[in-house]
Amino acid sequence: QVQLVESGGGLVQAGGSLRLSCAASGFTFSTYAMGWFRQAPGKEREFVAGITWSGGGTAYADSVRGRFTISRDNAKNTVFLEMNSLKSEDTAVYYCAAGRVVTRLPRRNDYWGQGTQVTVSS
Repeated sequence: QVQLVESGGGLVQAGGSLRLSCAASGFTFSTYAMGWFRQAPGKEREFVAGITWSGGGTAYADSVRGRFTISRDNAKNTVFLEMNSLKSEDTAVYYCAAGRVVTRLPRRNDYWGQGTQVTVSS
């Protein structure tokens, strides 16, 4: 079956960095756009970053542009999120998602991972 498994979350001080990974299986990874979303307690799930199936196009939320970088390795069925200059407001559960196109709308994604917790302390 389809699986998306996130890893790399943890506790980090403000200003620090983390790299999240999402390993995909059970579908043709190279034909799907991939994205990262996050959800903090009491908040709606929000778009963070997206990348086209080829890796040739990316999109970022205004709140993370210039700090986060999304990338993918289709040979390894893996998508990454490099997070730099982390802020307390980045604290959330981060989810990997797969869809037919890059989208900022969570409901338009077909597959989701279980999430990985990122906590940024000040």
